Amino acid sequence: MKQQGAHPGDAEGSPDASSRPDTADPGRPDPDTAHIDELEGDEPLLPARVHRPSDLMRLLGGVLAVVVLLAIAAFAHGTTSGLEQDITKGTGQAPDLLIKIAGLASSIAILLVPVAFAIERLIKRDGLRIADGVLAAVLAHGVTLATDLWVARAAPDSIQDALTQPSPGDIHALTDPVHGYLAPVIAYMTAVGMSRRPRWRAVLWVVLLLDAFSMLVTGYTTPFSIILTVLIGWTVAYGTLYAVGSPNVRPTGRTLMAGLRTVGFRPVTASREEAPDASETGDRGRRYFVTLEDGPPLDVTVVDREQQAQGFFYRAWRNLALRGFATRSSLQSLRQALEQEALLAYAAIAAGANAPKLIATSELGPDAVMLVYEHSGGRTLDSLPDEEITDELLRDTWHQVRALQSRRIAHRRLVGDAILVDPSGTVILTDLRGGEIAAGELLLRMDVSQLLVTLGLRVGAERAVASALSVLGPDAVADCLPMLQPIALSRSTRATLRRLARERAEREREAVLEASRQSRPVRAELSGSHDAAAERTSLDGTADRSDRSDRSDKKVVRAEQRAEKRAIDEALEEAREEDLLTQIRHEVLRIRPQAPVEPARLERVRPRTLISLIAGAIGAYFLLTQLTHIEFGPLIANAEWGWVAAAVLFSAASYVAAAMALLGFVPERVPFVRTVAAQVAGSFVKIVAPAAVGGVALNTRFLQRAGVRPGLAVASVGASQLFGLGCHILMLLAFGYLTGTEKTPSLSPSRTVIGGLLTVAVLVLVVTSVPFLRKFVVTRVRSLFAGVVPRMLDVLQRPQKLVTGIGGMLLLTACFVMCLDASIRAFGDETTSVSIASVAVVFLAGNALGSAAPTPGGVGAVEATLTVGLIAVGLPKEVAAPAVLLFRLLTLWLPVLPGWIAFNHLTRKAAL
Repeated sequence: MKQQGAHPGDAEGSPDASSRPDTADPGRPDPDTAHIDELEGDEPLLPARVHRPSDLMRLLGGVLAVVVLLAIAAFAHGTTSGLEQDITKGTGQAPDLLIKIAGLASSIAILLVPVAFAIERLIKRDGLRIADGVLAAVLAHGVTLATDLWVARAAPDSIQDALTQPSPGDIHALTDPVHGYLAPVIAYMTAVGMSRRPRWRAVLWVVLLLDAFSMLVTGYTTPFSIILTVLIGWTVAYGTLYAVGSPNVRPTGRTLMAGLRTVGFRPVTASREEAPDASETGDRGRRYFVTLEDGPPLDVTVVDREQQAQGFFYRAWRNLALRGFATRSSLQSLRQALEQEALLAYAAIAAGANAPKLIATSELGPDAVMLVYEHSGGRTLDSLPDEEITDELLRDTWHQVRALQSRRIAHRRLVGDAILVDPSGTVILTDLRGGEIAAGELLLRMDVSQLLVTLGLRVGAERAVASALSVLGPDAVADCLPMLQPIALSRSTRATLRRLARERAEREREAVLEASRQSRPVRAELSGSHDAAAERTSLDGTADRSDRSDRSDKKVVRAEQRAEKRAIDEALEEAREEDLLTQIRHEVLRIRPQAPVEPARLERVRPRTLISLIAGAIGAYFLLTQLTHIEFGPLIANAEWGWVAAAVLFSAASYVAAAMALLGFVPERVPFVRTVAAQVAGSFVKIVAPAAVGGVALNTRFLQRAGVRPGLAVASVGASQLFGLGCHILMLLAFGYLTGTEKTPSLSPSRTVIGGLLTVAVLVLVVTSVPFLRKFVVTRVRSLFAGVVPRMLDVLQRPQKLVTGIGGMLLLTACFVMCLDASIRAFGDETTSVSIASVAVVFLAGNALGSAAPTPGGVGAVEATLTVGLIAVGLPKEVAAPAVLLFRLLTLWLPVLPGWIAFNHLTRKAAL
């Protein structure tokens, strides 16, 4: 086997390049090698086993089904009892002879069928599957034993009633919740692949139905027990297959050579072509360049189950999250993939577009197919040098897209490696497998926007838009502007745009740092002039001149700051660059000023929304389980309403403290009352966005509207957040220390504090030792020092501002801690009180988790953390749960209406 050293279309990459004359046809081999069966670039070393995403999805589906079944058994006791009675009544009329025959047949078959299939597999030398089945059966037996033990000792009574019943042989004993022999048999049959063979699958279902019928009629099981047994066996089987891997059945290049002969070709050599972007193109199959004994060469694509499964989770998420255009199945069958690619190939040629001509298709065994195309040759757009990408080539590309769109064909992946340019300069569109026929308007407009970006990355926005306008016309190009957003582009294009954005941000940071360095001589000159004047003033020695000197110091400082800000603003203005999408919009708007530019809503579900729903459901479940055992009537009747009023006052005072904490890091003059109103408006914003994101965005916007420059506004909010983080950590450590020492005579810290410090130290070591994490942290720290640190230096020159900011942060924490303490005292008494230090530790930990949680306002995470924390420090659950609810009601939910009013008021006043 030879390894390919170059592109198979190049002369150097051919095995006989050294002996081929320059005038020889590259599509034909030399006569001396015409009958040699060679294979170049075959799979270097195929793994014996592969982990299939489909097995993982079935495993997760089985686990979810088990959870749902147990939930139904736990919370729908009446339904389960009624179902069991109906089944017992219906099966009780079955003849005894039929019952005995079914029980005997199923008992024998349940043992003979697996043995028969194992013998059949061993005869065909497929012992690995039998080993997989035995392992799955052993694991399933272990799971059934654990389940039986859990149901007998720890499960709720409702679940035990649904899965067991008195044994017919001994009324004092219960039947098994899970059948110890049936679940292993199901796991074995699933793991060895019996379900994929029609005859064995039919036998399997008959055996399972007979066994279930006989067990139900004789009263040795319940319907829920049967279902749980099947689910456990099925789930364990797919979990075993995903863990150990399935046997790799991927066809090799030599299998391809044999397959080509079956469809009438006489191949000589086959050279594997490497995909340009394996992360995105791996699911489109492996490609080979094949030479024949007679005739032009071929391009062959081989698609197998393993490669087809690549990118499954990405496609599944796109189909779930995006609306209207992600219509392709996440995991197609091989037959569907073959038919779709063949249909798109024929449809594209019928539409008049230049596309590879499909001349044959065939199966390569049960787990792979191949598609044979005429060899196109040429180079991709990505590999072309810039000087060869002419305007004529750009227009030809748009002509091919117009031909597809004239027949409502969407390509769906018009990236650089899908656009081929043959030696004559003709553009050929490849990779049509992911396309759509009878496509909707949304898909067609997305193709236009994708190609605009693809060409813009190579030749710039002006030439890309000009070529599109010359072929499609201004209306068609203008209609694609709402699709011009990252979510509508291919994965590789989004990655390129992100890389370019990072490079632009880096250039802007470098420009700011350079401007700051260049302004130092000016500041030094001003300081020198001022020092000389101050020296002359000191020689005079008069008090009046000393006062004038102080005023002069302030003027010099302000002059230095103005000079530095002016230099930074000028540097930013020169270094600022528009991103490619914005450049394309501006080019189109020059031709069609009235064109729609508002991005279309393409996302059906956002990741943040999905995570918020999941986290909120978990938090709600936790709270409901805590509240089910609490009687709120007597609790509210005995509540101390004076402490409730105190909690309300502390919650209201927190907004004043938040305004102080923000204004302490803003040297510019900003109205205090309006800042307090902005903090109240933040209580509405954080319901629709994570707390750590919504508040930052609102405060930044508020400062910009108040007259603070955008860069300085971001720096001020960043400085406030950074300083607040430091204070938060210090207070958590301090109160944790006090909590650990308040009940002991020594001053040694608690084990929790020591454990926390050790955890932080380990995390620091991990971050510094992993290159990726170290680069990530260094990048963030550099951006921090480029903007936030200079802003903090400005604040340090005004002690009164610094005192305001630090005092506001301390007061803000104190207000929340006192609000939580008052909520606890409202429902507790002297015997259930906890120290203020313990309350502070619980609040600080819960607030930190709430800021990190992706749910709006930290819903779910904060409630769970605060409740568990209060219980951990000694507060009864009957007091902790309602206290946390009152605290969250006062600090999160009740301020929403005033926050909405304040938000709309500030918006009307152009303050937001």
